[in-house]
Amino acid sequence: MWVYEKKLQYPVRVSGCNPMLAKFLIEQYGGADGELAAALRYLNQRYTIPGKVIGLLNDIGTEELAHLEMIATMVYKLTKDATPDQMKAAGLGEHYADHDKALFYHNAAGEPWSAKYIQAKGDPIADLYEDIAAEEKARATYQWIINMSDDPDLNDGLRFLREREIIHSQRFREAVEILKDERDRKVIF
Repeated sequence: MWVYEKKLQYPVRVSGCNPMLAKFLIEQYGGADGELAAALRYLNQRYTIPGKVIGLLNDIGTEELAHLEMIATMVYKLTKDATPDQMKAAGLGEHYADHDKALFYHNAAGEPWSAKYIQAKGDPIADLYEDIAAEEKARATYQWIINMSDDPDLNDGLRFLREREIIHSQRFREAVEILKDERDRKVIF
């Protein structure tokens, strides 16, 4: 069971209207390595993973939903005052034509989100390595967006998200070691 707090995990500020940055951020909303895919991947994998790691997947999957909320807030703030011409100039003309400024799960190139993004092999160690890779890819994407951004307020929130991806990767690495130890002692598998 979840308890929703009506506040963001970390404050989201932007310096002003910037649909181009919003376009880049949409990658983390509906892209293959974005927050939605991560949340659903971890919350799905928790059903077939040994007991000691279930809580970790549940906690990180839930936190990814909080990250999704932050990205949605960033995109909203970056586009709320944009004109149709600004949306079009930013490469969001098709998005605007289909959704106005509403959020929609697609990547920065406009490809819709797909369940193909979610991996679940059923082997706990293989799944955790997939999770480590997903976190590292998300970390890299956040860094690349920071590199393209000239908005110090936005970058503050992006740095927070990037650091959380590093922490998640570390926790998954620790979980791999726990499961390898249990496997070697033949406690599981």
